[in-house]
Amino acid sequence: MASPKTNPNFMNGVPELLILKLIAKQEMYGYEVVQAIRLQTEEAILLGEGVIYPVLHALERDGALKSRRQTVNGRRRIYYSITPEGQRRLSDLTSNWARLTKAIQTVIVGGQHAEAV
Repeated sequence: MASPKTNPNFMNGVPELLILKLIAKQEMYGYEVVQAIRLQTEEAILLGEGVIYPVLHALERDGALKSRRQTVNGRRRIYYSITPEGQRRLSDLTSNWARLTKAIQTVIVGGQHAEAV
């Protein structure tokens, strides 16, 4: 069986939202984030390290995350935690995503203007 392909072009902002949400719950390192997204979405969203690490670095550069290095079983890992700026960003992204999904759901199940389409 072929391994599942990743879907890095899924939707702009989704990796950032998922990363911030997961790291808001607990400090994590990059590969741990990849696996958590895979497991918690039941493999509906498959984001590889090539997507996750650039987003982690950008979030850290923007002040939404902070990192610390730690050696575990002889391997150096970079653990990320959320900052107050990251919490604000997560709140904004969550609100925007909720509004967007509500709008999409309205179109799917029908709503006020569904008849016009």
